[in-house]
Amino acid sequence: MIHSPPGTRPLPGPEYLRPTRFLDHDAPALRKFALETVAGETDPTARAVKLFYAVRDGWRYDPFSMTLVPEDYIASRVLARNAAYCIPKAILLAACARAVGIHAGIGLSDVVNHLTTDKLKAWMGSTYFMHHGYAVLHLDGQWVKAAPAFNIQLCDRFHVRPTEFDGRADAVFQEYDARDRRHMEYVKDHGMWSDFPFDKVAADFRAFYPARLFEGEKPAERFEDGTRVD
Repeated sequence: MIHSPPGTRPLPGPEYLRPTRFLDHDAPALRKFALETVAGETDPTARAVKLFYAVRDGWRYDPFSMTLVPEDYIASRVLARNAAYCIPKAILLAACARAVGIHAGIGLSDVVNHLTTDKLKAWMGSTYFMHHGYAVLHLDGQWVKAAPAFNIQLCDRFHVRPTEFDGRADAVFQEYDARDRRHMEYVKDHGMWSDFPFDKVAADFRAFYPARLFEGEKPAERFEDGTRVD
């Protein structure tokens, strides 16, 4: 696995196209999904845009789905669900991009969510989200970040500015929401990887977050179809 430190970008080599443990785009169902999503498009940037919106809005964002089970981060298994949080959705997008010939990796950054709900803050023990994940795609000679985490239904419900992607500029979380309240703050860039660095992320999560996050018990509040259920 190749790690490119913050501020650096690798050359787009075969390591960013081949199937890996987590970006298993050779899985028939995933390959079928990716090819059907970009059907009719030959331009790589247009293909990437189609894949971004398919993943962003096809899987609802659920921060309470965080686990330390490695199989939960395999792209083809994410494909079979209807919800995930930022890292699995980024893995799915990166795998789909590789399936249609786009070089892709996984980027990780720490963020502070200034609009975290009280229950999510109590469950996670912080407004600091370690290892927010996004895909990094090589398009038109440059690497661009693409964070497909927040589905449009959730954005509409909570007045969040949706992350839009044109394949030319980084598509990351918005600093302010639709009501101009401070929302997401990027505080630390960890760089990008040619595969998802599960062991690193799992170790960092165990050291930083309360153990209850990974013991199978979830709070009453869940995100369902972009809404909260209390």
